[in-house]
Order: sequence, then C-alpha cells, then structure tokens
Amino acid sequence: MLANAELAQDFNRLNQQHKELVLALLDVVNIPPVRVEVEATSEGNFRGFDGGKFYLVDSGSISARYRGRTIYFLEEGDMLLPDIAGLGNQDVAVFYGSEAGASLYSYPALEFMQRVFAEPAAIKLWTRLLITYAGMMLRLTAARTHEDSQATPGFEMFDAGDIIIRQGERADYVFNLSSGSAEVLVDDVIVGRISEGEIFGAMAALTHADRSATVRAETPCAVVKVPKEQFTDLIKSNPATIHSLLIDMANSIVNLNEQLVGLRNSARRPQT
Repeated sequence: MLANAELAQDFNRLNQQHKELVLALLDVVNIPPVRVEVEATSEGNFRGFDGGKFYLVDSGSISARYRGRTIYFLEEGDMLLPDIAGLGNQDVAVFYGSEAGASLYSYPALEFMQRVFAEPAAIKLWTRLLITYAGMMLRLTAARTHEDSQATPGFEMFDAGDIIIRQGERADYVFNLSSGSAEVLVDDVIVGRISEGEIFGAMAALTHADRSATVRAETPCAVVKVPKEQFTDLIKSNPATIHSLLIDMANSIVNLNEQLVGLRNSARRPQT
C-alpha cells in the first residue's frame, strides 16, 4: 500500500507484514482465483467491481478515492477489501480505480470467509491481518488530521529484556506479537510466555482495568499495537477476532496452570 500522505517508517513495516499475512492466508484458504483485468478508470469503481469479492493486486496499482480525493494506492501483493458499508450511499462510498490499468485476482468473499472460519490457523491469520490493517488505516487517518490523540497506533521493536507492558499501568492498547517471544510476569515471577502471532493485553483493555501482569521481551520482538477503542470495534464487527482471542486466552491459562504446578512441585521437593 502506498499512502498519499507523509507517514512514519513503521507504516512501511506494517505494510510489509500485511502483505506477508495476505499470502499466508491465501495459502491456507486455497481458493482458485479468477483473473480480472482493470482498464483505466477515471471515476467510479472499475468495471467488473463486485462488493461481494475480495481482490488481490497482481500488477499495476489501484487507487482508493473518497469524496473525490485519492487516499491511498494498492500495489502488487495488496488485498482490496471492498467498502461494504459505503456501497449503499454514494456520498460516503470509497471508489476503486486505476489510472493506468491493473491486473487483479478475485475471490468470492462468502466462500473465502467460510473457509477462514473452518480453519483455526486461518482464523488467527485473518485476525492478525485485520489488526495490522487497522493499524495502517489509523496511521493514515492520523497523518491526515491535526487533532491530537492520546493513543495512536504503531509498530514497535523491542530488544530482549525490554518491557512491553508493565503491571499496574493503564491499558490503552491491545498488542499482537508479530515476531519473537515474550515472558509474562506477575510480581516479578514468570507465569507464562507469549508466542509469535498471539494477541495479548486484551483483558485489561476490555475490562478497563490496569495491567495485571508485566510482559517482557524474551527475544527481539516486533509488536503491533492497536488502541483499545479500535480493538473493541474490531471485535464487534468480526466474530473471528473473538475466536482467536479466546484461543490465546485459553493458551495463557494453560501456561499459567503449568507454571503454578511447577512452582508447587518445587516447593514440595525436599531440601538436600
């Protein structure tokens, strides 16, 4: 995705991650695509545009226009998710076209999502893709507004030993561990670990409570963080996010139980 605005370097990292997630998701879903050739489009949506399909840009570029203004460009490897909400209202719809033409692959949205919901690995990829996409859109929005915001989306890198979230702090963000591994500590005691692809920090954000644990990078980590309000909206609009979140929470509980059993066994072991 190419933004028609000045954006920070972390937007490029999110963009690259988004493309990698798209390819991984398409590999799991495994639906044969239909090729669509897009002619130069001066206004409106390109000929053959279907709000019931997802599109992948194979070559060329697709522009997204809102109220007559180009907001961003989709390039090779980007997925076009039609603006379903705006299809019924031309005044607020997003229009997609190409100044010089492009080649796309189309996928039926209904069958695509049925396959996503049928495969746990696809659900996790879809959730990560949406979180990454939300981060990109929020950064794009932030670049176009002069209003101050207390919580802004971002992509951060942490070295081993760095604190990602700290116990007792206010929960403004929900996190997705893009790469690396992290430790979970309660009162400086390790009670679990977070693996690549897992969502964390959601419980405190959803319950409006302070952080109940510290998360410390065990290895170099790349983390996508999304403001809690945006994550709440994502949950309301996408049931797959709830499923993925429950899986990660269940894994956290299992890890915590195993850690507690280990601590209990250590306490019972006779001193020599």
